[in-house]
Order: sequence, then C-alpha cells, then structure tokens
Amino acid sequence: MKTVLSIAALAAVAAAAPAKNSLLALRQAAPQITDGTILNYALTLEHLEDKFYRDGLANFSASDFTAAGFPASTRDKIREVSFDEMTHVSFLTAALKKANVTPVAECTYSFPVTDVKTFLATASILEGVGVSAYLGAAADIMSKTYLTAAGSILTVESRHSSYIRNSLGQSPFPSPFDVPLDYNQVYTLAAPFIKSCPSGNPELPVKAFPMLMSSPDNPANITSGTEITLLTPGYTVKPADGVSQVYAAFITVTGQVFTEATPVDGGYSLTVPEAPEGTAPLAGQSYVVLTGCNTTVTDETTAAGPAVLELAPAFMG
Repeated sequence: MKTVLSIAALAAVAAAAPAKNSLLALRQAAPQITDGTILNYALTLEHLEDKFYRDGLANFSASDFTAAGFPASTRDKIREVSFDEMTHVSFLTAALKKANVTPVAECTYSFPVTDVKTFLATASILEGVGVSAYLGAAADIMSKTYLTAAGSILTVESRHSSYIRNSLGQSPFPSPFDVPLDYNQVYTLAAPFIKSCPSGNPELPVKAFPMLMSSPDNPANITSGTEITLLTPGYTVKPADGVSQVYAAFITVTGQVFTEATPVDGGYSLTVPEAPEGTAPLAGQSYVVLTGCNTTVTDETTAAGPAVLELAPAFMG
C-alpha cells in the first residue's frame, strides 16, 4: 500500500518541526549552525565514502576489474582515492577534536553494489554528491582556515569525480559549473546508504526528504527536450487541493530551472527544460526535486528528492 503525501502537509510538518530538526530555523537562529556542525556534516559524508571504497577494494580484486573491461591501473587509482577519503576522515576528526567538538563516528552502511561496474557507477555518484556538498556548505563556514581546508578537499573530490567518470566512458567535466546542494538535499541522497549510527554520535540538523529516483526506462542520452519519468517509490505525491500543479525543479549554481510535472503510475513525467541563456546549463550529474512552487526551492516547498540524473555534456563538439 502506497502512502499519499500532500505537498502542503509536508511543508506544514517542516515548518512545525522543532528547531533542531529544521535547517531553515537553525540558519535563522545563528550561531547554532557552527563550523563544528559543518565539519561533522562533512565527516559524515567522508566516513560513508571511506567505508564504501574500503568495502569495494576488499570485494573486487585486480582480476575482477580487468574481467569487467577496465585496465588494471583503474583499481590502483581507486586505491589512491580510498587513501584520500581515509585521510579526509582523519583530518576532519582531528580538527573537530582540536575544537573540542565530538566528531561523529563511522555508521553502518549498505551499498547496492554487485560488481565492478556498479561499484564504479556508485562511486561516480558519491563523488559528484561530495563536490556538491562541499560547494553548498562553503558559504556557511566562518573560519578562513576551515574554509580553505574545505576548498582543498572539494578540489580533490572533483578530481576523483573526473577520473571515475572518464573511466566509465563519460565526459570527465561535462559542465562549466558544478552544482551546490544544501544540507538536507545531500543528506537525502546519503540516507539510503546509512542503516544505523552509533548512539553517541552528535545529532546533526539534517533531515531526508522522500526518495525520488530516475526511472530505469529513461533514455540513456538525456538532453533538454527529453521526456523522462521520476519515480516516487512506495508513496504518491499529490497537491493538497488535488488540482494544483506540481513542478520539477532542476538545481543549478545560478538558480533553479522549473518545468511542469505530470502524475503517472509510480511517479511523475516531465520534459527536461533548457536553462535560460546566460545561466548554468543542465549537464552532467544533475539534481531535480518535486515541488509545489515554480519560483524557488526551499525545505518548505520541497516534496521529494533530489533525484540524480545524468544529462548530456554541455559541450557536444
């Protein structure tokens, strides 16, 4: 039986939630979101990536990589990526302890990886989300020292992403701009991998929105004008009045690009819009949410998502 979620009801729940569960409330009640909070948020993601690569390298040998069609050097490079993520965990943990903030510990995870190809495909998504997470959080970091350190991690995550994308036959740099995501958007994408966390971990002011997924039946080459379907697994999103328009909002660094979404069995269909001239194009690893508003995306107007979509590169040669 599917749950029916009202867009207005979701907004009301978010608005009525205690301050510790509302990112917007915390932002408005500064300085409750501190650099320590942001570093623990980053450490949460780094723990996930660190464990992901350790598991993958333990599960897949060099011969597994070559049997899957990748050169032996690919696994060697993934070992370097794994070392980087382990080092990021050590750095953030030490920085938090130095600031007298309790660092979050590694959680228990479940990764939907069945072979080398799904391992690398998942790695590509995680690295892209990592870039977007650091980019989205950068403006909130008060300490110049921490900001510089976060920036140096961001550039490394971006290189990881480019290498893995290229290994998968994708454009290593498909867009002139990367996409910033806010805390809840990132946590929504990370939450499906997290099964449980130590009870002693500090509570973070984040929440996960209902999951939104790209349909496996969507075309392989998605560009502006392509009709696609977004799935709402296990639930249905409906406007409170039953007739108001639902929109899909594509997130970019220059703002959101909206398009109307039409309800279909299991989700919503839509036509991928084209970004306005003079703004960031919709290209590469992209993110889309369902919302009842076509002017802005906030925690209060988001009904589901983001979903991850791979769009065609901006430069088509």
